[in-house]
Amino acid sequence: MTTKQDDLTGVEASQKLAENDLARMEKYKRLIIKVGKAKKMEPAVIAAIISRESRAGAVLKDGWGDHGNGFGLMQIDKRYHTPVGAWDSEKHLTQATAILIDNCQALKAKYPQWSPEQQFKGGISAYNAGVNNVRSYEYMDLGTTGDDYGNDVVARAQWFKSKGYCL
Repeated sequence: MTTKQDDLTGVEASQKLAENDLARMEKYKRLIIKVGKAKKMEPAVIAAIISRESRAGAVLKDGWGDHGNGFGLMQIDKRYHTPVGAWDSEKHLTQATAILIDNCQALKAKYPQWSPEQQFKGGISAYNAGVNNVRSYEYMDLGTTGDDYGNDVVARAQWFKSKGYCL
């Protein structure tokens, strides 16, 4: 869900949306941290993607969103991946986090001249719109949902980290 849908913009808007999702997110905090440790991924980033993709489950119908194409808290697209586990399970979070990591590694290979932080942010954008959509650092969010996916997720992650979603 984009911040534009709530008539908000920028980092403060992203963080306000994360705050709105916190009560629902707390239900999954233990799993998020467990998967983060196992996959060596910052739990705040996992929480931020959950917040962005499903508002911590609030917008899902029987675990599905995105017109029936996205599955689970992190909205794995069934057109490109075969979802595993229940929509709110450790298996789901592990699979989705592995997809995120794969995208980050693909961006690292595609843009070796980018800093690790730029590659990571590119991987977040690619999680939403695919590696081929990320054509430059300046415009990496162009073509993502709301044209703000990477920036929004990073802002939400900063907020979730301040709430204890960390390794």
